[in-house]
Amino acid sequence: MSRFEYRAIAAPRRGKSAKGVRGGPDKFAFAISNLMNDMAAEGWEYLRADTLPCDERQGLTGKTVKYHSLLVFRRQVAESESAEVQGYLEDLSEEPEIEMPQDEPSEEFETAEMLEDSASEDESAADDARPLRKEPTLTAINR
Repeated sequence: MSRFEYRAIAAPRRGKSAKGVRGGPDKFAFAISNLMNDMAAEGWEYLRADTLPCDERQGLTGKTVKYHSLLVFRRQVAESESAEVQGYLEDLSEEPEIEMPQDEPSEEFETAEMLEDSASEDESAADDARPLRKEPTLTAINR
C-alpha cells in the first residue's frame, strides 16, 4: 500500500517579475509555476489548491475570520520509512496488558464496610476539632 506525506504552503499573493513576462496575470502565473517547479524538484507532486478560513486576532480582544489560499503537495514515503511508521502505529493500537490480583485482598486494601465505619467516625470527629487554617500574612517593605 502506498503511503504519502503532505505539505501545504501559502499560495503567492503577488506576481514575480522576469524578463519577457508582462502584465499582472502573466507575472502571477510565472510565480505559481516557479513555486510548483521548485516543489517538483524536491519530489513533491501538486495535489490541489484550497481556500480555508482562519480565526485571527483583531485589536486587543477582537477576532476576525480571514481566508487563506493554500497549495497542497504530496510525495510518496519510502518503503523503509513506511514500515517504521506502520510499526509505530501498530504499537499504539495494542492495548497494554493489566494484571489484576487473583488472590484475596491484602491488608493495604480496605473493604467497603471498613470505609463506611471510618467515614462515620471521621464525620463526628471533624465536627469537634476542625483544623485551623493558617492565613497568609502580608508584610510591607519599607523603601
